[in-house]
Amino acid sequence: MAAVKVELHIERLVLEGVGPADRLAVGAALERELGRLISERGLPPRLAVTRELPAVDGGRLGSAPANAAGTGRAIARSVYRGMGSRGSEMKRTRTE
Repeated sequence: MAAVKVELHIERLVLEGVGPADRLAVGAALERELGRLISERGLPPRLAVTRELPAVDGGRLGSAPANAAGTGRAIARSVYRGMGSRGSEMKRTRTE
């Protein structure tokens, strides 16, 4: 099976409770882990049809991992699950 090129664009990442010093590390770990999940498991079936999600709710972490890399990986797993759910497209509750 030939490798599939996946382009992932995260326009906005909201990291509540993550200190400014850790944000870049969390974002980088999230990107790496999400890329790994997509490469190993493929895109969720829902994305085979839509190819685009305006927003994905990654939910909340139960307990914070010990470091920024662990936090990024945990968020990526949650986002990957959210990409496959019908509730992924969140309604905006405030204007930006």
